[in-house]
Amino acid sequence: MDDLRGSLQARVPAALAAVLTVTAGLGVRAVLPGDFAKYAGDALYTVLLYTLVVLAAPRVRPVRAAALAAALSWAVELFQLTGLPDAWGRQSALARLVLGSTFNPPDLFWYLVGAGCAGLTHRLPRTVRAAAADEA
Repeated sequence: MDDLRGSLQARVPAALAAVLTVTAGLGVRAVLPGDFAKYAGDALYTVLLYTLVVLAAPRVRPVRAAALAAALSWAVELFQLTGLPDAWGRQSALARLVLGSTFNPPDLFWYLVGAGCAGLTHRLPRTVRAAAADEA
């Protein structure tokens, strides 16, 4: 029973974070212009992958989840070099959202930013709890 409870305690916040991340990503792209919106969207893409990693493996450590989310983001970006995501994106808006269209080297940096921010945010409650325990 404790495994189920622990699993739910990790998955519920991850699911909420996924919904908020998608909302933020779509909102940033709709409201803000130019490079800021594009690169914020890149970082948020990796944050979404991070939340999906935590949903799939709720006991994953933040560093591993961040590394996996960044690696997946990089893999998708490098896959764009084949031209397939662009072709598929012309046929499907969903494919375009998930896979992008064209390779852009700066995106690789912003994926790392997103992974790092997600990892730090995931670790923050543990750090606060540890500090509180030290004070007690």
